[in-house]
Amino acid sequence: GLMVASPASSQELDAKVVINASKIQGTDNSVFTTLETAISEFLNTRKWSNAQYSNKEKIACSFNFIVNEYANEGAFDCELMVQSNRPVFNTSYNTVVFNFRDPAVSFNYVEFDKLEFADDIVTNNLTAVLAYYAYLIIGLDLDTFAPKGGTDILQKAENVVNNAQMLDVGGWKAYADDKNRHAIINDYMNGSMEPLRQLLYDYHRGGLDEMAQNAERGRSNITTSLALLQKAKENKPLSALPGLFTEIKQEELLNIYSKGTSKEKEDVSKILTSVNPSLANEWEEIKKMKN
Repeated sequence: GLMVASPASSQELDAKVVINASKIQGTDNSVFTTLETAISEFLNTRKWSNAQYSNKEKIACSFNFIVNEYANEGAFDCELMVQSNRPVFNTSYNTVVFNFRDPAVSFNYVEFDKLEFADDIVTNNLTAVLAYYAYLIIGLDLDTFAPKGGTDILQKAENVVNNAQMLDVGGWKAYADDKNRHAIINDYMNGSMEPLRQLLYDYHRGGLDEMAQNAERGRSNITTSLALLQKAKENKPLSALPGLFTEIKQEELLNIYSKGTSKEKEDVSKILTSVNPSLANEWEEIKKMKN
């Protein structure tokens, strides 16, 4: 008989979705459960790119919605925490690639509404936000496996931002704040941030993936890669992205540099302090760590 490829193996995301409605009193909770299921199906059953992912390669990610306000006609006002992870070669360790708090996600949803999305026309804020983060997560993931490997899919995230301008809802506005959805993809795709994209590859592929086999070499590659972080910061001082990278990787970096030469620790502490001075005390710890 003919071999039929299983379509189930091609979706990119393995997303866990939580709708936390503990702040909302006296409402029939079924709408929140139904929405949770609908979002989960929307993210996990859709094919977002042409990239081929096997089941075990799917990107583990989470979408946690905290419902701050809910009106019975279906008006939601939420905060969203998005995180994506990537396995590290030859280990059981997962590294966080993206972790972000989106403070203002408002949308209308009535129980059993069908969640629909089309790339060329954005009419619904909820599915626009979900599509934006799906594309961003996949694009960043691909960037960790090949230099600028996520370009095509990141352009789709940029398109969502452009098409969402007409919704007139918070989070999408150009230049409204340095950390909204527009700023994140706009900065990331800007030529001045190419060092940051190269960093994503060098740090994960040349650094973390190498550590199980040769910890010294892996760590040395990470040290070298962090110079790119400083370059990105110098190229675009007002961008929030280099600082966001250091926040996401803070614990991991402290672990990595609990070993290593004192020169490495000195160099890295200096770079990280210049990129994110608000964590200067943490970076200072790196220098004090004894092998």
